[in-house]
Amino acid sequence: MSRSISVRYRLQRSDFALDVDADIPMRGITGVFGESGAGKTALLRCIAGLERGASGRLVFAVEVWLDDSVSRPVHDREIGYVFQEPRLFAHLNVRQNIEYGQRRGRRGDVGFDEAVELLGLRDLLDRRVDTLSGGEAQRVAIARALLRSPRVVLMDEPIAALDRARRDEILPFLDRLHSALSIPVIYVSHSIEEVIRLCDYLLVMERGRIIAAGDIQEVLLRADLPLLGGDEAGAIIHARAVARDAGDGLTKIAFDGIEMWVPGAYETGAPLRLRIRANDVSLCREDSGASTVLNVLPAAIESIRDDGESCALVQLAVGSGRILARITRRSRTALNLEPGDRVLAQIKSVAVKNAPAAGR
Repeated sequence: MSRSISVRYRLQRSDFALDVDADIPMRGITGVFGESGAGKTALLRCIAGLERGASGRLVFAVEVWLDDSVSRPVHDREIGYVFQEPRLFAHLNVRQNIEYGQRRGRRGDVGFDEAVELLGLRDLLDRRVDTLSGGEAQRVAIARALLRSPRVVLMDEPIAALDRARRDEILPFLDRLHSALSIPVIYVSHSIEEVIRLCDYLLVMERGRIIAAGDIQEVLLRADLPLLGGDEAGAIIHARAVARDAGDGLTKIAFDGIEMWVPGAYETGAPLRLRIRANDVSLCREDSGASTVLNVLPAAIESIRDDGESCALVQLAVGSGRILARITRRSRTALNLEPGDRVLAQIKSVAVKNAPAAGR
């Protein structure tokens, strides 16, 4: 049985054309990333059946939801949709809003109590929705979508309308959903930080087309894509916590026999996802030992490409993983760096998150 959602859509508007062809995994979170106007929301609306002018083919595993002879109606697509705004019913309290999403006579992967616990809503059930913060209201909207017994959840920039404090409030709950759900999620965002934190698979869109698709670790290395380059260029490494230094507030992590120190306290054995920005990696030929940089890792240069007028982006193999370093062209010349060279990667800063599980 196919384990993907096959999406083929064309949509023509007076000022915009959507032309996409992709296979989306049926587990974990797939990010759809791109600038405003790239077609991200249009793609979600096509999958939901909300774009009347769209043509194409949509196959969920082996079930055809749309082709030349079949068009499953919106109400029968078994989709949970979370919009940018919560769209809660003002005359219903939190409990009633969540229960409104529940399909009668059907039991989905997530029940009422599980959704409430996952999203931390137990103390809010009797509240009026006009008394909720933006983050609380969006958590209610997500719970309502889960109670629809969906086979896929579509999230259209669900935290884009929130201020930084409210975004930071809701992100841990999205982390929790990722680890607990077996339902695939398609998550639209224009924030590279969000997709790096939450997603396993990534589609990059530009002008109505998908210009890159694949495992997020591989796509992030596409330094040839302007959206993923510049100051946002970076990579992901998966590791495990192996020891803690409570006195210094550090945790030792390991991957492929390589060890690093990262800030924070993480439970020993916990899987971790590290985001290493290219701007936070410098290169040297020899370790002088006299440095404030804690992590100096052996690496091999795989490729070097120009990045702007004065910089170069270097792709490095570190164990079985890949990271990027953004250096000046002058530094490249001074160190005589070429593909195949063995160097030391000095990592100045690492963003660490508990690694999400790819479905239960």
